[in-house]
Amino acid sequence: MSEAVVAKRYADALFQLGNEQGKIEQLVEEFNVLKEVFESNSKLLTFLKHPRVNNAEKKQFVDEVFHDFSSDIVHTLKILAERHRIEIVPDIIDHFIHSVNDAKGIAVATVYSVRELTDAEKQELENTFAKRFNKQTIKLNNIVDPSIVGGIKLRIGNTIYDGTISGKLKRIERSIVTAN
Repeated sequence: MSEAVVAKRYADALFQLGNEQGKIEQLVEEFNVLKEVFESNSKLLTFLKHPRVNNAEKKQFVDEVFHDFSSDIVHTLKILAERHRIEIVPDIIDHFIHSVNDAKGIAVATVYSVRELTDAEKQELENTFAKRFNKQTIKLNNIVDPSIVGGIKLRIGNTIYDGTISGKLKRIERSIVTAN
């Protein structure tokens, strides 16, 4: 089974568990911290994946390091370490956050622009695309990309809206080439 499918199953199980226990917000906060820990400490993953470290030591390590986290997260980390799947933790977190956002009617989008967008511009984009996607709110991440010359490009999930000058020039080029 692919790692993405496995990560989604773990995330779905944790989402259901958190929903039943009314701990979704707590899990979101803990998962954000956990993702930062895994991204900033490459040696942590190396230790938990190392074949010479036995499962009992890995479980003890997880207990000691993550003792402030909820028991559901600690238990999941132990299972992942034992089953040699600890590297999928960031994917599990991403799927979990996506499930929480879907349940709340929130979409996460990335907007590429030549300059940093003002708060008013971000708010207008959020309102416009929230209506278009039937979401309550959209959270925008603004990435400055000087290669787009002008305009903006917005990505929500697998959908890209390209209103950039460079994108328009490429479309014109393609239409000229196919016309000949």
